[in-house]
Amino acid sequence: MTTPVPDPARPVLHAIALTKAYGSAAALAGVDFRVAAGESVAIMGASGSGKTTLLHCLAGIVRPDSGTVTLNAPGGPVEVTVLGETERSRLRREYFGFVFQQGLLLPELTAVENVGLPLMLSGAPRREAEQHAADWLARLGLAGMEARRIGQLSGGQAQRVAIARAQVTGAPVVFADEPTGALDSTTSAEVMAALIAATTGNGRSLVVVTHDDEVARRCSRVLRLSDGRIVDEAVTR
Repeated sequence: MTTPVPDPARPVLHAIALTKAYGSAAALAGVDFRVAAGESVAIMGASGSGKTTLLHCLAGIVRPDSGTVTLNAPGGPVEVTVLGETERSRLRREYFGFVFQQGLLLPELTAVENVGLPLMLSGAPRREAEQHAADWLARLGLAGMEARRIGQLSGGQAQRVAIARAQVTGAPVVFADEPTGALDSTTSAEVMAALIAATTGNGRSLVVVTHDDEVARRCSRVLRLSDGRIVDEAVTR
């Protein structure tokens, strides 16, 4: 498979002049953002710099006070910021994938059930959803672990389950918030390699919030935030 070359002129997700305040504190103060197909972008900055708020606005989890977020979906552009909560929930379910620091997996479900859940929530039959989920687990080195519950997996294995869940719907954009924050350095490197391969390696876009320079260096581009503004941008490869 040939991975598409990222084209910044045709972003999959594009934000303009985002602002967001919590009381008198400005979390975002006019942020522009773009990510192309096949590109990975790391968002860095000190605690309180606006990293997670930016991710949440891009993903439609919270609505910015002003500015726009546009997703260039297969059916045409969608302005995320004007959608109601129900429409944004559907958008997150169908077009966005998520990997968080602790995975946010359901401990009472098996690995294959966790991965297949987004498909079943979208109406796919259970057998079909779990077969597709098992395929993704195998691609991420977890073949034979489909029936294990999350407590029976290592931290790195659980994060691979979370990566599989983020990919199973074919979401064109995956958001990862400190995806290796709870892992040791060796496992962190393995998980990031799996995350990059599963996303940009398949022509999808990846947006990562991280404090870890090693994680950021694996991404195509690094943005640094301070006081809700982008203060530096660097292309890493």
